[in-house]
Amino acid sequence: MRKLLNTLYVGTQGSYLRKEGETIVVEQNSERVLQLPIHTLGGIVAFGNVLCSPFLLGFCAERDVSVSFMSEHGRFLAAVRGPVSGNVLLRRAQYWKADDPWVMRDVAKNIISAKLANSRLVINRTLRDHKDKVNTAALSDASTQLSRYLQQLERTKSADEVRGVEGIGAAIYFNVFNHLIIDQKTDFIFSERSRRPPRDEVNALLSFTYTLIAHDVRSALETVGLDPAVGFLHRDRPGRPGLALDLMEEFRSVIADRLVLSLINRRQVTRAGFKHAENGAVIMDDKTRKILLVEYQNRKQTEVFHPYIEEKIKIGLLFFIQANLLARYLRGDIDGYPPFFWR
Repeated sequence: MRKLLNTLYVGTQGSYLRKEGETIVVEQNSERVLQLPIHTLGGIVAFGNVLCSPFLLGFCAERDVSVSFMSEHGRFLAAVRGPVSGNVLLRRAQYWKADDPWVMRDVAKNIISAKLANSRLVINRTLRDHKDKVNTAALSDASTQLSRYLQQLERTKSADEVRGVEGIGAAIYFNVFNHLIIDQKTDFIFSERSRRPPRDEVNALLSFTYTLIAHDVRSALETVGLDPAVGFLHRDRPGRPGLALDLMEEFRSVIADRLVLSLINRRQVTRAGFKHAENGAVIMDDKTRKILLVEYQNRKQTEVFHPYIEEKIKIGLLFFIQANLLARYLRGDIDGYPPFFWR
């Protein structure tokens, strides 16, 4: 499981990756800058103009190391993976239960209960740690509303009702997100969530970090043998990893959002690290992207207590643990899917 924590991110434009023995070599301007044993890696993510030799792609497929290609600014393009892992019976169970409206509701409800609870935790910790620097009335009201919708979630009778509660909860949370920014408040202003493209610096950071988590969740699902495209909360759509998007809802606020807020509030990133494109998109420069990638990898090494398995584990293994718990539920080994509640 150790290698699940390790992803090689390559963002320097013009880089070339190739196989050498049992290792991966990264070259820039025909000079070797990095060499890593294949067994230490769980995946490779290449941003923009990064080339991989055909021999390396085959080598990675044989060793169950996924290779994902993103645009320079973090939009997913394609992935190269080896044969499907896991047995066919698990996937058959997944497809069957994904068509059951009651199972769909129950799994979606559990996932969103964790999402709302974890979002509320982020707000409450800001109130606790920075009450003299924030709008306590607005944040307290948002926390109360999220608590109310958590109770309402228990009364939902369909997946569509769960989706409705999730939408309201997300709106409540993002309506006060700007209050969670403690430092550099004039340089980093969040007014609303914008995705394609991100219209401000905060959204640029959020979207990029969500892409990283989606990649890791998708890899974890494939590792345990689940189909990342067939979900319970997100409806099926060609080319969309619905189940990966489902599972990552539990982690958005406590991993991605807290990381972005930390980078801003600790002045690890500045407004100078972004540029505005002609289409209105706000884009990180290479230095800022590297800072985010390094901090994301560091965050994955941090330990956190998992309330269901009652153990301390590294954040980078959370995705695998939750994917495995979902697989156990779909196989009938446990009565329900236990989502991850941050403590």
